[in-house]
Amino acid sequence: MKAPAERANNKIVLDGVQLAIINKRLETICTKMANTLLRTGRSGVLNSARDFSCVIVTAEDELLCVNEVLPIHVLSGPDIMSRTMKEFHPNLKRGDAYLHNSPYHGNSHPADHTILVPVIDDDGVHHFTVLAKAHQADCGNSIPTTYMASARDVYHEGALIFPAVKVQENYKNVDDIIRMCQMRFRVPEQWWGDFLATLGSARIGERELQVLAEDVGWETLHTFARQWFDYSEQRMKAALRKMPAGRSTATTKHDPFPGAPDGIPVKVTVDVSPDKPMIEVDLRDNPDTYPCGLNLSEACARTAAMIGVFNSIDPTVPPNAGSSRRIQVHLREGSCVGIPRHPTSCSVATTNLADRVGNATARAIAELAEGYGMASTGCILPPSTGVISGCDPRTDKLFVNQLFVGWGGGAAAPHTDAWLSVGHIGNSGLSYQDSIELNELRFPIRFRRRLCIVDSGGAGRTKGGEGFYVEFGPIDCEMAVAYTSDGNINAPEGVRGGLSGGAARQYTRDLEGNLQEVDACTQVVLNPRENIVSISCGGGGYGSPLERDARRVAMDVLEGWVSAEKARSRYGVVLNEDTTVDETATKILRRTIKSTRSAAPSD
Repeated sequence: MKAPAERANNKIVLDGVQLAIINKRLETICTKMANTLLRTGRSGVLNSARDFSCVIVTAEDELLCVNEVLPIHVLSGPDIMSRTMKEFHPNLKRGDAYLHNSPYHGNSHPADHTILVPVIDDDGVHHFTVLAKAHQADCGNSIPTTYMASARDVYHEGALIFPAVKVQENYKNVDDIIRMCQMRFRVPEQWWGDFLATLGSARIGERELQVLAEDVGWETLHTFARQWFDYSEQRMKAALRKMPAGRSTATTKHDPFPGAPDGIPVKVTVDVSPDKPMIEVDLRDNPDTYPCGLNLSEACARTAAMIGVFNSIDPTVPPNAGSSRRIQVHLREGSCVGIPRHPTSCSVATTNLADRVGNATARAIAELAEGYGMASTGCILPPSTGVISGCDPRTDKLFVNQLFVGWGGGAAAPHTDAWLSVGHIGNSGLSYQDSIELNELRFPIRFRRRLCIVDSGGAGRTKGGEGFYVEFGPIDCEMAVAYTSDGNINAPEGVRGGLSGGAARQYTRDLEGNLQEVDACTQVVLNPRENIVSISCGGGGYGSPLERDARRVAMDVLEGWVSAEKARSRYGVVLNEDTTVDETATKILRRTIKSTRSAAPSD
């Protein structure tokens, strides 16, 4: 591999229009990559839920372009993975492709299989790298699940780990690696289809970048990267200069799980320095890693904090290596939300603890000043997003797939109610929810009920999103459902006087219709006609509920989001029989509630 040409004397300068056009063309390349994965992926977690991301990084390992990706996949990690690829394979050649899923070398968690393809010109110069990351329904874990919170270490977890392993050379497969995967995964033909889809996505990116370079020239693309990073940094600097200076700390706690019987406390400290300008997020004052799969990979720890920052200030700032120059995340080696050492398990790194970090970061920023930050999104992963497995009696074939059939719990923002179907902070609403009908066609499963839960959204001046009730079970076979449901004890927090969202719960329903509560982290085996009931968390509210426009509360009641009882007790709104606001009674009640709360002794 030849090094990129020296560019110090380059005289190319792009104007704003040219920057915008090239940026859109790069975003279009990422979109084409994503469409390839969506349309050709074989598992439901890809072709229904869209749990994948496609990005472009520079030859210097800087995140350049993303488009409709899952933030937890990409804000940090692609840079480390690109460096790892070059470290392990210093002689990159056109036609190479590398499979990477190691959480110890920059990947998010083992279930996210990433294909890296270096984009190399006719002279052997490496210009960019494209990455296509696709969540696997089965990654070889010791039990059929993509998330294994109970794993004591990576050996107990069982996932195959590929630290930038070459899977194609001169555009031809390295069949040894292919055979290894096909022998290890429970549904090899499903993995093979997803592998081809991910590889095809990366090759589309490679081809389209070469076409773009033929049009504008490699040097113009490198000039664009430098100017785009500088522009993005200036946008972030401008956003930070508007913020008040200060330090704020937010704490939260993950529920007790196997390997963490007392739960996992998380502490996030945010420092904003508008004069520099810089924002720092400190995660070092947190516990060591736990003997379970909840520990964060380095990529997810840093990314989770960055998500909290990007969500909390100006949402129009481009997320890339330029704007990230103004964000400093402090991590500690050996911490559960820091930099893990092998063989620590990071099986669940993209969700549970990552959500706690991202939400706490956003809440810490919210406490610095009105108009910034967000409340907490709903905790996951409830059974409605669990991994189902079994043998389909219609085909006598095994199946493994993650469901995305019911999550809400969006966080309230300073000026807007929550985005209901956000799922969790790491996905930011960009994973789709499954079609019930398609799932019933694909698997021996029947869904009995799916609906939003009244009063489950955190009350506030702006309201948190509702949780979901989902009930389903197998038809004519046994079915295992593996899940890692946080938020049963420590529900998603509100901020600036907003209330917490509703807590999670999960039950089984037997043949007589009796409900039995089950553990928050387990694999439940259902017999035919038995069901599992999933209750997902609601999101937290922002600001005092007594400040919410009474007419909006009345509309919430009319539309079925809030009950008349909670409109009165949480929001202080009295409604007439026709659901209009009793203005006089509402003013009196709100005044009474405020005086009662102000007179109450502080903790």
